[in-house]
Amino acid sequence: MSSDTLAKVPTAPEIPEPADAPRIVPQRRYGQWAAAVVVLALLGFAINSVLRNEAFHWDVVADYFTSASILRGLWLTLWLTAVVMVLGFALGTLLAAFRLSANPVLRAVGWGYVWLFRSIPILVQLLLWFNIGALYPQVLGVKTVDLLSPVAVAIIGLTLHEAAYAAEVVRGGILSVDRGQIEAAQALGLSPGRRWWRIVLPQAMRAIVPPAGNMLIGTLKGTSIVSVIAVNDLLFSAQLIYHRTYQVIPLLMVATLWYAVVTSLLGIGQHYVERHYARGTENAR
Repeated sequence: MSSDTLAKVPTAPEIPEPADAPRIVPQRRYGQWAAAVVVLALLGFAINSVLRNEAFHWDVVADYFTSASILRGLWLTLWLTAVVMVLGFALGTLLAAFRLSANPVLRAVGWGYVWLFRSIPILVQLLLWFNIGALYPQVLGVKTVDLLSPVAVAIIGLTLHEAAYAAEVVRGGILSVDRGQIEAAQALGLSPGRRWWRIVLPQAMRAIVPPAGNMLIGTLKGTSIVSVIAVNDLLFSAQLIYHRTYQVIPLLMVATLWYAVVTSLLGIGQHYVERHYARGTENAR
């Protein structure tokens, strides 16, 4: 095709904009900017107050942050959290199965357990278990005091408490799975085990993981309560030091910073686990 032919090809006429066409102006959000400035100013003031307040004794915090006694207490806190979560969810899953059972006796037992242990404050439960020897001086011919150490009491009390909440988390996750999914799996001839493992569990985990992650972080912080029964966790280790040095605030800041570090790491892990189980949904990000 020649250049003359190309020159004769008509082109679409340009449509001129009307002279009175409105100009799009972004909305001015003066209130939001003013609120942001106020919040940043207050935040800066708070941070400056904390960092420059000599009463915090940040040099003492730095000295004890990685001390051997603090790290031993931190390790016991992490170990106790892991054991309680594993045992709590194992018992909680069994209780959830009870509550979903067609057997009215099992349903009643599951409901009664959840009601009882959610009704009693965790501190009261720990103190009851710690003083269980007053009710049962001996168990199988062994003195209860010798049988249940403070760490064992902490594991029993925290596990029984967490199991009541884990049961509701697991039950809610299973109930979130559409009944049609199970019926479709039955129509395909999948065995009960394969139905639960391949169909129900992956979908239920989307609803189980977020509250389970919150429970994990809550359990980590809740282990600090075992210091009342002389379990040498992170908080109790800090208390032993400041009872000797009278540096109360710096040692409490050491414990606070370690709790903040660990809960932040757990929060990051929870985010990636949630994203893994949210694959294929609009909530995956």
